[in-house]
Amino acid sequence: MRVNDELRDLAHVLIESDSISGVLITSQDGLAILRHSAAHVMAQAVQELFPDSKLGIGPPIKDGFYFDFDVAESFKPEDLKKIQKRMKELVGKSQRFVRREVSDQEARELMKSEPYKLELIGLKSTDVGEAAAEVGAGGLSVYENLNPDGTVAWLDLCRGPHLSNTRQIGKGFSILRSAAAYWRGNENNKQLQRIYGTAWATQEDHDEYLSRIEEAQKRDHRKLGVELDLFSFPEEIGSGLAVFHPKGGVIRKVMEDYSRKRHEEAGYEFVYTPHITKSNLFEISGHLQWYADGMFPPMKLDAEFDEEGKLKKQGQDYYLKPMNCPFHILIFRSRSRSYRELPLRMFEFGAVYRYEKSGVLHGLTRVRGMSQDDAHLFVTPDQLEQELTSVLKFVLELLGDYGLNDFYLELSTRDPENPKFVGSDEVWDSATNTLAKVAKDSGLELVSDPGGAAFYGPKISIQAKDAIGRTWQMSTIQLDFNLPERFDLDYIGSDGEKHRPIMIHRALFGSIERFFGVLTEHYAGHFPPWLAPVQVVGVPIADEFGDYLQGFADELKSLGVRVEVDHSDNRMQKKIRDHTLSRVPFILIAGARDVEAGTVSFRYRDGRQENDISIEDAKTLILEAIEQKTQV
Repeated sequence: MRVNDELRDLAHVLIESDSISGVLITSQDGLAILRHSAAHVMAQAVQELFPDSKLGIGPPIKDGFYFDFDVAESFKPEDLKKIQKRMKELVGKSQRFVRREVSDQEARELMKSEPYKLELIGLKSTDVGEAAAEVGAGGLSVYENLNPDGTVAWLDLCRGPHLSNTRQIGKGFSILRSAAAYWRGNENNKQLQRIYGTAWATQEDHDEYLSRIEEAQKRDHRKLGVELDLFSFPEEIGSGLAVFHPKGGVIRKVMEDYSRKRHEEAGYEFVYTPHITKSNLFEISGHLQWYADGMFPPMKLDAEFDEEGKLKKQGQDYYLKPMNCPFHILIFRSRSRSYRELPLRMFEFGAVYRYEKSGVLHGLTRVRGMSQDDAHLFVTPDQLEQELTSVLKFVLELLGDYGLNDFYLELSTRDPENPKFVGSDEVWDSATNTLAKVAKDSGLELVSDPGGAAFYGPKISIQAKDAIGRTWQMSTIQLDFNLPERFDLDYIGSDGEKHRPIMIHRALFGSIERFFGVLTEHYAGHFPPWLAPVQVVGVPIADEFGDYLQGFADELKSLGVRVEVDHSDNRMQKKIRDHTLSRVPFILIAGARDVEAGTVSFRYRDGRQENDISIEDAKTLILEAIEQKTQV
């Protein structure tokens, strides 16, 4: 959190009011101050209990805080309990947080036993990322935790702000877990121990958050992926590289097939591109200049050797592609284009590869190999606003078909002080204003994201809330005036002259893998019938009724339903329990009375059961649920 006048003023108000209740502390800035203060109390507790520990950084983060420590041994669960107990004692002591500005020399003297803090002092004039909470822009300062008698209990190099005293932190905090973390996020640096915590304005808010975390853990797609036999990450293949099992493959195929159908109806044309390319392509696009850290290292190909094995000709660098856009640009550029062909909409489920650090990999939601549902649209200036409006409408409708319906928009713009953004001020202003107008006209809430744009242009991100209220970034719509310029793209206008097209980048799922993970957690594995890998299972009360259910299953199968009949030797109750745990939408049960009457019993995933449903009504119910994409 970078210090600014507004946060400092807010901290003063909190100090003067001697209260953390009400609207101030429930604002994001107020909660950040509360959490930053809790992080300091946690660090004090750690150094009291583990005197040899050295301090890293301790910023507030979304929903909580963390602090990094250099300790001899990893923290154990019992250590975390002791630290939390000591935190509660320190909060009760009403120690005051007192800020004091210091010179570089004094800061070094105060922090002489803290090597990581000394390193930060030397970086105070540079961009230090999350460490800005320690040594942001401006002069250095320390915060002293003072006992009621005025003695210094503990101090840390910090920009602040903090609350007035530890008592204001209240009871709404707890330590969550510990993990390894490289110093300043660099895997070449020493690995420290990071303790995560959460802090809220009230005990009620805290308990509600922990309930959400508990529910999120139940829905964790990594756990459900194993339980439902959907996907895995074999160690032999490598971190961040998933394989989809048959059941997961069914879900993925249905997702992709429906998306292709909708894209075809919307006028998109399908293209296919290779996984690797010569380095020259990414030199032109700017990826090697601005995105090289996110790319896998180059492969040296096409080298030539003489008969003795000596190198005659140096090889060419090839890269795994991190993006599809330069390939689609080459397709556009492959021949002369007329204004009559625009808007030209290209679509591909293209495999891309990102060199993500191992510490940020997370199941399917952060991987190294993925398939992006990538579209690139080439339009004239006159078509731009209408096309953006149509794209946004298309994206929101398609996400709704997959069960996500609660959205807001985020507009990511450039930071004019950051040199990574390419293009003139006029081009950026025009692109940003157009996106902002389209976003506002949608009627959805629009949130600003300064500095979050891609290096080539601003973007709209669709933020979707899932079933338990978490926000996920879904689709992105990016406006690009720069790559058409870099690749010298043109089309022949109605005046017979050459004109530069405008390019729209659009990823709807983001990636199939990530969207799969999000949907798994959104539905807690209870996929709606149209997506479920097995939509119907027949369970006969006794073996002699299996043929009756098999006949109905064969009829459903001929209509495209994914159906099975359990002919195993397991008892009926075990069959029902197993298929319920497998999240099958419809379990059909049949006995002697059903065979005689031509009926079945419907058992749903939530345990409800409806008896004496005729075969025709059962067929209609199943087919309508699949067709209408409803949840059961």
